[in-house]
Amino acid sequence: MQLHLSPSMKTITISTTNHNNNNGGILDLMKIKVAARHVSYRTLFHTVLFLAFLLPFVFILTAVVTLEGVNNCSSLNCLGRRLGPRLLGRADDSARLVKDLYKILNQVNLEKIPDDLKLPKSFSALVSEMKNSQYDAKTFAIKLRAMMEKSDMEIRASKFAELMNKHFAASAIPKGLHCLSLRLTDEYSSNAHARKQLPSPELLPLLYDNSFYHFVVSTDNILAASVVVTSMVQSFLRPDKIIFHVITDKKTYAGMHSWFALNPLSPAIVEVKGVHQFDWLTRENVPVLEAVENQHGIRNYYHGNHVVGANLSETTPRNFASKLQARSPKYISLLNHLRIYLPELFPHLDKVVFLDDDVVVQRDLSPLWNIDLGGKVNGAVQTCEGDDEWVMSKRFKNYFNFSHPLIAENLNPDDCAWAYGMNVFDLRAWRKTNIRETYHSWLKENLRSNLRLWKLGTLPPALIAFRGQVQPIDPTWHMLGLGYQSKTSIESVKKAAVIHYNGQCKPWLEIGFEHLRPFWTRYVNYTNDFVRNCHILE
Repeated sequence: MQLHLSPSMKTITISTTNHNNNNGGILDLMKIKVAARHVSYRTLFHTVLFLAFLLPFVFILTAVVTLEGVNNCSSLNCLGRRLGPRLLGRADDSARLVKDLYKILNQVNLEKIPDDLKLPKSFSALVSEMKNSQYDAKTFAIKLRAMMEKSDMEIRASKFAELMNKHFAASAIPKGLHCLSLRLTDEYSSNAHARKQLPSPELLPLLYDNSFYHFVVSTDNILAASVVVTSMVQSFLRPDKIIFHVITDKKTYAGMHSWFALNPLSPAIVEVKGVHQFDWLTRENVPVLEAVENQHGIRNYYHGNHVVGANLSETTPRNFASKLQARSPKYISLLNHLRIYLPELFPHLDKVVFLDDDVVVQRDLSPLWNIDLGGKVNGAVQTCEGDDEWVMSKRFKNYFNFSHPLIAENLNPDDCAWAYGMNVFDLRAWRKTNIRETYHSWLKENLRSNLRLWKLGTLPPALIAFRGQVQPIDPTWHMLGLGYQSKTSIESVKKAAVIHYNGQCKPWLEIGFEHLRPFWTRYVNYTNDFVRNCHILE
């Protein structure tokens, strides 16, 4: 690049070398004519100063053009056409294409997909079809959207089917457990040892002795009951001070009695009773439970088609799973409601610990008797705060329908819930309250409202009945969620005093979580003849 001043100072020329130019390779980039009048040194100075700023800029533009392969540009017009859009802030072709694509996608998103649209089976087939048929961008976008929506519908349908199958698996009785109950019932009728009195006559007075640690479990699952009792005995520092009260229904009583008669857990004392052996449990005393078990609409709700009335297109798999769990037939079983009658069933006892049949005891529970309940009835773990947000995030709003005026007027949605499954009950304090009557009255209200107050079993009416009567205890006493939370921390499981397989994935079912099952199976005696003959596999 060169700067030429004419001798007369009338013109200033800026030129550069161009090898493609036929005129000696010199190309004039800019020629400035100066007026004929006399030029002052002041004017010359300003001109040179202007050029000092202009020349570097021209040099940079020329270099950019050369680097981008436009050396054939022979004028500033060509250079302007090349760099003009950039200097003026205009987008290049790629940006314009992206903008056009966004426009097409937004348009397709608002349109209805034709019902008769034929879709390829895979994305590669779509690309091949697009290439062969010369699709435009809109046609491609429509087919791609239709394929994605179809795939989403298939995934949802598969998820709902999985949840239904899991619900049926959780509600059914495994063949091995059914076999165990039948064989033990047959043994009761043919083997005198299976019918021996439990406990032996000389130990009967101890059933009312409050210096012992009394535990209660109500279940029709013989294998589960054996795990609860066995784990308790093996974990207790003073097993000779344990008295276990096992309550079952009439059809399971013979088999349950046979198991504990033939498999004693000395020095602990085990009593087995059927609900038919409690004089207090009459139809007159529990009329609400009779209605729950026999009302036609209620039985249809728990035993009928669980998909009817469920709009799967508007619900999420998680909500659907919760609704299925709420329709478990166990929720209308007398055994599940039995805990609300503990003061009447054990009139001579002052304090008991109630355990569900899907728990495992891993630590000595005698310190529970030393917990000061502050005059309250129920010592329980609260479930509204903790490290596991999936399990420990339950408040009243999770259980009740607060759109119903009766619930909205009487309950606070943010009240903390607590756990059934391992509860310390002060029966003396309980007998001074109207907890049972409150429980019954709210059950009646829910029946009258066609189950519009709540759906999930026995805990909601208990949350109402025990309001103001719950003393929170340390969460390490009772760890929940092993039946529906696959990400449970193994280290936390090992530290808990009682682990609870609440949820559908019970450890005795094939759908149980494999990494959590060993905490339960370690207490099953797989060498037992009845267990082996019923093919209950480890």
